Amino acid sequence: MAVAEHEFLKPVVVQLVDSFNQGGSERQALQLTRLLSGSSKFEVCLASLSPDGILRTTINDLPLGEVPSFPLNSFYDQNAIQQLRRFVRWLKSVNAAVLHTHDFYTNVFGMAGGALARVPVRVASMRETEGMRSRAQQQAQQIAYSLAHHVVANSKAVSEKLKHDGIRADKITVVYNGLDLSRLVSHAERSDVLSSFNLPDSRPFVTIVANMRLAVKDYPMFLRAAKIVKNHVPNIGFLLAGEGELTESLRAMAYELTIADSIFFLGRCERIADLLSISTVCVLSSKAEGFSNSILEYMAAGRPVVATDVGGAREAIVEGETGYLVRAGDHEQMATRIIELLKQPAVARSMGEQGQKVAAAKFSLDTQLAQIEDLYNRLLSKKNVR
Repeated sequence: MAVAEHEFLKPVVVQLVDSFNQGGSERQALQLTRLLSGSSKFEVCLASLSPDGILRTTINDLPLGEVPSFPLNSFYDQNAIQQLRRFVRWLKSVNAAVLHTHDFYTNVFGMAGGALARVPVRVASMRETEGMRSRAQQQAQQIAYSLAHHVVANSKAVSEKLKHDGIRADKITVVYNGLDLSRLVSHAERSDVLSSFNLPDSRPFVTIVANMRLAVKDYPMFLRAAKIVKNHVPNIGFLLAGEGELTESLRAMAYELTIADSIFFLGRCERIADLLSISTVCVLSSKAEGFSNSILEYMAAGRPVVATDVGGAREAIVEGETGYLVRAGDHEQMATRIIELLKQPAVARSMGEQGQKVAAAKFSLDTQLAQIEDLYNRLLSKKNVR
C-alpha cells in the first residue's frame, strides 16, 4: 500500500507529440517519453494530435496506459474547438502537473489547452531558427509562448532566436537533443549492407539524411556540390536518404546535372546505423536548422561531417576537428571540403573518431534526462506542486 501511495503522489507529466511519423521532433519527444518512463520521479502520460506513424510501435512496451489523439484539420474550425475541449477534459482527468509540447502545432494547441485546464507547469519547445514559419504561424507561436511557463530550446542558436523574438532569457533553458549511441552501431558486413540497399561496391559514398518535404533542407545545393565532387572523384556515389514531395524534382535536377548515375535515392531509411556504416563523408546542406539530429547521428557513427553553418551546427561540429562548416548556399565550398576528406582518408577517419567522442560526451541520454528532470522539478517547486 505504501508503494501504491508513493506512485500516486508522483507528479503527472504529459508529453504531447504531433504524430508518430519519423521526424526529428517526433523521435526526440518519444525518446524523452521513454527516458522519463524509466525514471522514478514522475508518472508519464502521452498524447498526440495524430495517432498515425511508424514510430507508434516504439512505445508500445511503455506503461503509458491510454494514448489519446486529438486530430486537427485546422486551428480555425469547429473540429479544433471540439478537440481542444476534449484535450482540456483529458488533462484534468489525468491530473496533469506538467505539460510538455514539442513543436509548432503541439505548442499552439497544447499551450492553449494547458492554460484552459490550468495545468500548473506548461513547457513549450523550440527547435527552429529561421525560414520555416509564415508570419501568421510566428504570431500563433508567440501566443503559445505567452501561455507557457518555460520554453526549452535545443541549441544556443535557437535560444538566441527566442530572445530576439522577445522571450525573456530566464524563461528559456537549453537542453541539447539526446542521442542513443547504441542505435548508431552497425554489426552488419559492408557487403551485406550494400546488397540490402541495392548499391554497387568498390566506391566511396557521400551521404545526406534529410526530408524531401521542405525546401529549407536545400538538396539542390547538395546536388550542385555533388556535380563538382564527381568531376574530381569520378567513382563517387551519393546517397540521399529522405522522402517527400520534392523527390521527383530532385531526380530531374540530377539528370540535368548529368550526375544521375551517381545519385541513389533511398527514400525513408530506418536502418540509419547500416547506412552510415558504408558512408565515407556525411553532409547537411540546410538553409536553416534548429539543432540537427542528422549531424549528431553522423558524429555518433564516427563519420566526418560537412554541414552548412546554420542553427546549432557549430555547437556540435568542432571546425577542422570533427568536420567542416560551410556557408549556406555555397555549393563550391561544400564540394571543396568533401573532396578534401575523400582524398585524405586518414584525416577523415580521425575526424570521425573525434566526432564520436564529442557526441558521447556532450549529447548523451543521461545528460538530457537529468536536465529535463531538473527543469520540471524547479518549475514544480515554484508552483508548490509535488
